[in-house]
Amino acid sequence: MGVYEAGVNGTDGTATATTCSCWNTSMRCWCRWRWENHQQQQQQHNVLRQRLVSLVFSSGFTFFLGYLVLYGSIGMFYAWLMFSKPYLRSTNAGVGLKSLGCQEDNEGSWSIGVFYGDSPFSLKPIEAMNEWRDEGAAWPIANPVVTCASLSDAGFPSNFVADPFLYVQGDTLFLFYETKNSITSQGDIGVAKSIDKGATWQQLGIALDEDWHLSYPYVFNYLGQIYMMPESSQKGELRLYRALNFPLQWTLDKVLIKNPLVDSFIINRAGEYWLFGSDHSGVGTRKNGQLEIWYSSSPLGPWKPHKKNPIYNVDKSVGARNGGRPFVYDGNLYRVGQDCGETYGRRVRIFKVEVLTKDDYKEVEVPLGFEESNKGPNAWNGARYHHLDVQQLSSGKWIAVMDGDRVPSGDPVHRFILGSASFAAVTVVVVVLGVLLGAVKCIIPLNWCAHFSGKRNNALLGRERLNLFSSKVRRFCSRLNRVPLSVRGKIKPNTWAGKLVLAVIFAVGIALMCAGVKYFYGGNGAEEAYPLNGSYSQFTLLTMTYDARLWNLKMYVRHYSRCSSVKEIIVVWNKGIPPRSSDLDSTVPVRIRVEDQNSLNNRFKKDPMIKTRAVLELDDDIMMSCDDIERGFNVWRQHPDRIVGFYPRLVRGSPLKYRDDKYARRHESYNMILTGAAFIDRTLAFERYWSSEAKAGRELVDRYFNCEDVLLNYLYANASSSQTVEYVRPTWVIDTSKFTGVAISKNTNVHYEIRSNCLLKFSDIYGSIAGRKWEFNGRKDGWDL
Repeated sequence: MGVYEAGVNGTDGTATATTCSCWNTSMRCWCRWRWENHQQQQQQHNVLRQRLVSLVFSSGFTFFLGYLVLYGSIGMFYAWLMFSKPYLRSTNAGVGLKSLGCQEDNEGSWSIGVFYGDSPFSLKPIEAMNEWRDEGAAWPIANPVVTCASLSDAGFPSNFVADPFLYVQGDTLFLFYETKNSITSQGDIGVAKSIDKGATWQQLGIALDEDWHLSYPYVFNYLGQIYMMPESSQKGELRLYRALNFPLQWTLDKVLIKNPLVDSFIINRAGEYWLFGSDHSGVGTRKNGQLEIWYSSSPLGPWKPHKKNPIYNVDKSVGARNGGRPFVYDGNLYRVGQDCGETYGRRVRIFKVEVLTKDDYKEVEVPLGFEESNKGPNAWNGARYHHLDVQQLSSGKWIAVMDGDRVPSGDPVHRFILGSASFAAVTVVVVVLGVLLGAVKCIIPLNWCAHFSGKRNNALLGRERLNLFSSKVRRFCSRLNRVPLSVRGKIKPNTWAGKLVLAVIFAVGIALMCAGVKYFYGGNGAEEAYPLNGSYSQFTLLTMTYDARLWNLKMYVRHYSRCSSVKEIIVVWNKGIPPRSSDLDSTVPVRIRVEDQNSLNNRFKKDPMIKTRAVLELDDDIMMSCDDIERGFNVWRQHPDRIVGFYPRLVRGSPLKYRDDKYARRHESYNMILTGAAFIDRTLAFERYWSSEAKAGRELVDRYFNCEDVLLNYLYANASSSQTVEYVRPTWVIDTSKFTGVAISKNTNVHYEIRSNCLLKFSDIYGSIAGRKWEFNGRKDGWDL
């Protein structure tokens, strides 16, 4: 027992000693491995630190950073020049500064317009009907009549309004529409009321607000009850609401169909009720290209599916998805569909229903006769229109509401992608310039391409031998770094050809930087009209020219016809063979009025064919932005009894002397506005100019062939003791006559001398205006002048 225990104890002792020895050896190996690994990591960190320091202080990096700063400065200057406004929008010029509405939205900037016609196929916008109102509204009313600003200014922040439906009660129109809440980013149903056939609208508020998205508020009457069937696809069902207190209080009446239908309507035809809608939730369903039909003996259901469902499951451009209320004309039923081919809601299409039974359905497309705008983003519906509700009034005339958008769907994302690509291209341009100038020796340093350049152990070397990626990367870097030498060998910066290449590449970089800035900070590129009290209007553009200035005229018409509020362009042709209207690239009608006598008085000649109250007298050699034009029009609408323009003059001194705008700016005041770029009231201005009191002044204008604008200022001042002129500061102005050499007043000194004589003679006839003057900063409506 004792020997056994000793042996056992001895054995145990030997085993313990051996185990301790192995454990100590493993610990020493593990500690050594940890120490070597720590040293390797330290070496790697030191190498990376050295590379970073060498990069920061390298000539190539300094060149790269310097040129990026240079291009960035150019981009900031471009942004300041083009996108910063030298004025503030007042609450009359748009949404108030405190409003949360009208935020840029990826779904678009939809608004709503009103149209009239003798039939559903002869619809014209409200501005074509020449609707006039008192001084509290526009002259004439122009589309759009309901916008996000309309609702936001009424206290209901909205990003856009769309999907309009009319409900007619006698002479009162109710407009139901989708409004995207700016705070919740959810679709609600808004409602407005009009008592003047849609010219102006009173915003009543939100008619329906649920916890899910609502749109397409199809409103109809059944057995004396008013129902609304909005899209509730997010809820997964088609719900029918009944009015408790029309138009703002509604209650859920019933769920019609347990399917997530979109853009649905109900129509009574041939003794049956038919429900049209699209279900995009099914497998294999083509979004915006699917249409289904149900039928019932009552709009309250129950509903049975059509035998041929789905009626359509085709391309989204066909017009399968509904785009508004169906209508009956001459006994025929027409369905409104939307073409979503180019972008969502690109346009509406009209289909004549030829067969509608429980077993069959057939329809054919017919033209709507709607003329699309060619003004691009400057038009409220220049990019797309996807919803139409047309109804016949008790008078027999037809009225319609249609939504429209100036930009395609997803425009903000599209601009972000293009802007990012432009900035990325600028960095490439900087690298190319660095290569050509020798500041960038290599594209990628070779020591960046190795995993580890320090001491390696056998295990690490073995793993690197097995992995050939590092060597392949180094070979690629070596080949890439040969490019600068090859490029510099072919393009030598010291030669004229090399300098030209550098200049071109540098200019390309500037263009790319400006393009990137425009995509990021320039918005959707639209130069929109400015509403006054929620209403828009239009004006007539009038210019006077002759055959030697045809090049100016073509550029003039092409540019200004695309301004949002321009209704028509009138060309007063004083001399030579006039061009044809078809020779001019215009998006609005151009009327060439040929005069018998070459007289500057023709500028203010009475013209009963002018259909707007406002006329913009604008010389054919003046180019300025549409935004400046729209801004000046908004100011004139607030002061229609004044001459509102962009060229101020200050008449003073003894004797009176005509001076340029620099003199007026130096004295910070003005008392005259040149009508070479000014808004006037056509009736007020033309009648004053052709009155018997102005006869002597007109004779002087013909004698000097000058001073017609000076005469109009005297006539205005002579008729009123209050302010008669108003200055609007333009962002930029270009005189195109300097590029053609056909300026009417080539000798400035002689021109100014003649005008000084006009001042003296007009003062003798009509009284001096030297005692009048207004300061540039004297306005109280928020414009920074």
